Amino acid sequence: MALSHPPLRVWVWTAATLALAVVAVLLWRGSSVAATDSTTAEEPAAADGAPADRVGEAWAVEADAALPRQFVADGRVVVPDERGFTALDAATGEEAWHYRRADARLCGVTAVDGLVVAVFRTADRCDEALALDAATGIRQWTRNLSLRGDATVEGTSQVVLASSPTGVVVLDPVGDNVRWRAAADEGCELAGTTVGSSGVALLQRCEGSSALRLRLLDSFTGQARWTRDVPDDGDVRLVGADRLVVVATARDLLAHRPDDGTPLTPLPLPDGDPADEPLLQDGAGELALVWARGTLWALDPATGGPRWEVPARGLPAAGDVAKTDRGATAVWVPEADGFVLRDLATGEEAGRAAVDGGLPAGGRTAVVGPVLVYRPADGVLGYA
Repeated sequence: MALSHPPLRVWVWTAATLALAVVAVLLWRGSSVAATDSTTAEEPAAADGAPADRVGEAWAVEADAALPRQFVADGRVVVPDERGFTALDAATGEEAWHYRRADARLCGVTAVDGLVVAVFRTADRCDEALALDAATGIRQWTRNLSLRGDATVEGTSQVVLASSPTGVVVLDPVGDNVRWRAAADEGCELAGTTVGSSGVALLQRCEGSSALRLRLLDSFTGQARWTRDVPDDGDVRLVGADRLVVVATARDLLAHRPDDGTPLTPLPLPDGDPADEPLLQDGAGELALVWARGTLWALDPATGGPRWEVPARGLPAAGDVAKTDRGATAVWVPEADGFVLRDLATGEEAGRAAVDGGLPAGGRTAVVGPVLVYRPADGVLGYA
């Protein structure tokens, strides 16, 4: 019996199917999906308890990229690298989950509202943003952006701010939408940007002006609240926008009221080289907490003057307030020989977690149950 050949249409269909399969494989290999290395995790157990009277270094990790201001959420510690970030278990320092891209570089990342929000650069622009659940690493949303390649990212409650020298973009971390954009004023360049409880603060250097221009914008609408001139001594830096909008010169801290920008009484800085250490600010209760050159100030929001001040190694755990034995609100302050629990209203000591060998300078503090997490410039340390 002679063998019969399939009809021509069968050969055509087969060839077309094979071609589509080859194209699909090539597209997948070149896609961001193939270039993504990510894991997820179970939610961590609730962190109960309080720091002990004496704690030791339980774990430590170095950072290969700039650490975010907001670096702890839902028991996870976010540590970035060139291609992505790792979420560590705050109790052990071990990896809980990670997210990395072989085809993109990290522009910036922040932990906010139970999410880790990151922006990646795929070519010459920071053009992809995503949010992952901080506890589990499960993706919540992804969207495209169009930001300069040198954009940076920081966040606070309900707000993610992406900044470059020419303008800012504000994202809703939960809903993934772009709330608003703002460019630098004509003839100006942004010398500093930050976001806090008071809003989005912009410090601009403008052509032909001997002063810097300080502006505060509403975090949700982008509406300008006020604009003030700040004398330019050659080393003016924007410190923060929590409770007060604070700018530092080489000699003073200049605080401004958040409602109308009224300049308050300057606060002299201790002697030192302005470039030696960072300037850090956060808010707790009604107070603005500012750290610079080895001193922590708790500033009154009405006057800008210090309610109290102490020598310190860095910024307290402002977002993780505790209670004293008398029921007063308190914060853990990193000091020379360990962490000191201080009454937020008075600065009086209410407890102590001593650390042999002390703490490095210039860090931010977070508390996860009995663990004190401390973040200097070059890494993260866990004390328990």
